[in-house]
This record gives sequence, C-alpha cells and structure tokens, in this order.
Amino acid sequence: MSSLGTGGSEDGDWRAGLDEVDAALVDGYQSDFPVVEEPFQVVAADLGIEEAEALERVRALRERGVFRRFGAVLNPPVIGSSTLAAVRAPEDRFDEVAEIINGYRQVNHNYRRSHEWNTWFVVTAGSRETRDRILEEIEERTGCEVLVLPMLTDFYIDLEFPVVNGDRFARESLQETEVDATRISEEATADFSDLERRLLLEIQDGFPLTRTPYRDIAAAIDAPVDDVLAAVERLLANGCIKRIGCVVNHLVTGFDANCMVVWDVPDDELDARGEAVGALPYVTLCYHRPRRPDQDWPYNLFTMVHGREADAVDEKVDELAAEHLPYEHERLFSTETLKQTGARYDDIVGDGA
Repeated sequence: MSSLGTGGSEDGDWRAGLDEVDAALVDGYQSDFPVVEEPFQVVAADLGIEEAEALERVRALRERGVFRRFGAVLNPPVIGSSTLAAVRAPEDRFDEVAEIINGYRQVNHNYRRSHEWNTWFVVTAGSRETRDRILEEIEERTGCEVLVLPMLTDFYIDLEFPVVNGDRFARESLQETEVDATRISEEATADFSDLERRLLLEIQDGFPLTRTPYRDIAAAIDAPVDDVLAAVERLLANGCIKRIGCVVNHLVTGFDANCMVVWDVPDDELDARGEAVGALPYVTLCYHRPRRPDQDWPYNLFTMVHGREADAVDEKVDELAAEHLPYEHERLFSTETLKQTGARYDDIVGDGA
C-alpha cells in the first residue's frame, strides 16, 4: 500500500488506510459508472480486482463517509423548477428560521453563509407555481423577506474533481475545463414518460448498492431491465441526469472551505466573462442569476471555489478579481451546513405538494 496525500491515522487524515485501488475508485468513478446490468464487473475489470471486492470497497468507502451516496446526480433546473433563495435570519431566531425552511422536502440544500443574507437554500419543485408557493409560505412563516435568484444561464457546474491528493483547492492539478453555456427557463419542465417518472422517483435517493443495481431498480418499478437501462441512457443524453457514479463527500475529504463569490458584471460582458471564468480549473460552479435592485442585490454572476483552507480559496478569488473579473464582488463563505440532501421530485408525478 502506497501513501496517498499527506498525513495518516494518527492525525485523523481521512486518507489513512486507503490504497491505490480505493484512490482509483474515489477519483475515477465519480461519473461514467457503467450503465449495464452488472456494472461492478466492468469496474472490477478496469481496476484489476474481483467484482465482489469492487462492490465491497464502494460499500466501505460509503460507510466511512467518503462517498455520500452511489447513483445518479440529477439536474434540478432541467427536471423541474428550481431556484436559489436566501433570507436574513435574525441571530436570536436563526435556528427557528432554519427549521422552518428545512421542513420543506422540496428544500434540498441549506447553508449558513458569512453575509447579511445569512441563510441560503435551494427549492426544487415540479412546477414554478409550486416552487413560488413554497417561497411565499417560507416568507410568511418566518417573517423574513426572501431573495429569489433562479438560474438563468449555466456556464459551468460540476462538483466532480480529484480529492485523493494534497491539493489546496478543487482542480488545482487539472487543466481548463470545457464550458457549454446553457440558458435555463423557469417555466421549463421535462416531458417524461410514465417509466421515466417512476424511474426518477426511485433513484432520487441513490441506487441500491448491489451487484445488479439496474435490475433491482427495474424490479422496484415493475419494468423490464432493458427498458430501465435505455431510459437511464436517454436521461443522461438529455441532461436530466448529470452523471452516474460515487458522489464524494467534499467535507469529509477536506474541501470544507467553500466560497460563493457574487459579481456585478456589466450585462453586455456577462456571457463572455461567464464562459471564460467557467473554463478555469479552480472554478467549480459558474452561473448567471438575476439582479434584485429593489432588494439591494446588484450581483448577476455567481462563482464557487472549493478548497481545503480559506486562505487558499481567498488567494484564488483574488486571482479571479485581478485577472478575470475586475468588478465589485462579495465573498460568502459557507460556515454551516443546515441541510444537504438530493432534490425531491415527488410532485413531478402529480401529487402537487
């Protein structure tokens, strides 16, 4: 067994006890997991081990928290109506406000950030009508004004990056990435077949960690496995599924200094700047959201940088500002995870709640 990264069990390094095969699983199978009846056979052959060992290693990595889950990463803005939102929760009511927000199953992420707008969450619903009703309820129940910031253009969004290393920030050792600017409509909802609807609901919490996950999914929704495999391929092709693989827990693997940076970019430069910045290897998220001047929110470009140390992240943001985005900006570091689950899609089948 060779040493991976720095540190060892004596200093609590999460990499202690991992070998090169584990590293290959962690960094090599965050996406492109085989869409075949027995995917672990393919993975095992690639790694030079037995199928049972490949499956057991993934289970062990999930149990120790390196993987949050195994399965499909779905794409909320394509499947339903999704938005980022924020409130200014008073300190003496912070926990109460967070509890109200987290009580909605359509809220899948909620973070405390170092800013006047201190509570940032994502709402995903089957329709814009349902989404907006939830936001109105949150505003009424919490007594806090809600800042609603739907995504308008996706320049680059990908939290897949190597973690079994000593890198200070995400993608430090990688080259530039390919950017494909995609316009997002708040009204868009995908047109699913009955099989696709049942499939998405079945896999929204992850795949069963078995030798035959697709066969087990097919049995759960009473469908032929070949139809399920074909549906998964279609959903990958149309962007409803972003990737299939082992979803890394970035907090456990040390990338716990994440900063959302918001920029006031001239509108006529937005696309060019967004595409250029989205291609930078250390930028994990880059997208266009609306300004809200009536709420004193002048920012229209959002970027995210993940790192292991706040100072390293700050250095990269300094670089962004000096070389790529010479505009007014604010840095919102995440200081507490309030809720983190997969988006819920129950109401895409018509229960409306």
